[in-house]
Amino acid sequence: MQLQNGRPTDTTGRLDKEIRTYDFLDKLGIEYQRIDHEAAFTMEVCEEIDKTLGATICKNLFLCNRQKTDFYLLMIPGDKTFKTKELSHQIGSARLSFASPQDMEKYLDITPGSVSVMGLMNDHDNAVRLLVDEDVLKGEWVGCHPCINTSSLRIKTKDMFGPVIKAMHHDMTVVKLTGEA
Repeated sequence: MQLQNGRPTDTTGRLDKEIRTYDFLDKLGIEYQRIDHEAAFTMEVCEEIDKTLGATICKNLFLCNRQKTDFYLLMIPGDKTFKTKELSHQIGSARLSFASPQDMEKYLDITPGSVSVMGLMNDHDNAVRLLVDEDVLKGEWVGCHPCINTSSLRIKTKDMFGPVIKAMHHDMTVVKLTGEA
């Protein structure tokens, strides 16, 4: 795995949603580095990728309330344990659970294993609320997938949670999760 600057020069075999991610970032003038790799489905595989990226390892969880009327994208450090009760209290939404793959695709144009903050560029109706654990904001870099889990990006945290999120027309809610029982 080797860190590359910017978009791939050869886009053969890459999905449209991945190319749209590069187009989006390039249009904003956001600098980013990229690593191409085998599909990453677990945090263990992501840890190896993130060592090369040198970025905050994020778990991206796509959640919903019981009625499936409110959807959330939660970004937490990869080494933190997610406790629904702790988050539910902070956002005023009881009975959180993982949203379905169908809803993930409908709102973010992302499939399981590829959940990423970049999927919010596909949420034109602002159906998904972005929740970011405060510890994610402490690092210089944040890592994410370009809407597919065969590549990973490294973007400056200040760019991601500044101009990138703003261009997606989303706000973020900062939460404080301890990961403790």
